[in-house]
Amino acid sequence: MSAVKKGDLEKLGILYDRYNKRIYNYFIRCTSDVSDSGDLTQNTFIRVMKYRGSYQKDKRFETWIFQIARNLVKDHFKKLKVVHSRMETNDHIPDMVHETDDGQDRENRLYQAIDRLPDDKRELIVMSKFQGLKYEQIAEMRATSVSAIKVQVHRIIKNLREIYFEQLEA
Repeated sequence: MSAVKKGDLEKLGILYDRYNKRIYNYFIRCTSDVSDSGDLTQNTFIRVMKYRGSYQKDKRFETWIFQIARNLVKDHFKKLKVVHSRMETNDHIPDMVHETDDGQDRENRLYQAIDRLPDDKRELIVMSKFQGLKYEQIAEMRATSVSAIKVQVHRIIKNLREIYFEQLEA
């Protein structure tokens, strides 16, 4: 990223190759929309190029780019005027299972349960469990302590477990 910051924009391709799938998967988990996720991924790298001057080499690049992605997803939902949790509109989750494979059924129920979480909680689970960001990185992005992030993740997992098993009973 230091080379990109200095104006060597060809090095941005290396960063794109390294991070585009993770960023795209982050957006898929947050929006459940393939088209929007592709656009948001592209916009992330446009912003990396545009705001390259703000990158601080003493900070981790991964944290910086995920902060850009996080801001984009927030802006995306503001534009869509999403005020309430998308809990009421679970219809947009693609039906990922056509056969009765139990493992796929569980995975589908898990994704549906995640989608029922409020946006801020879903984002935290996606960053920590699906994107593998460290609690320190998430705490830095959210301007809070690592212990606060750990407590929040623990509570969200407990909440997610309740939602998951409610789906089984329904």
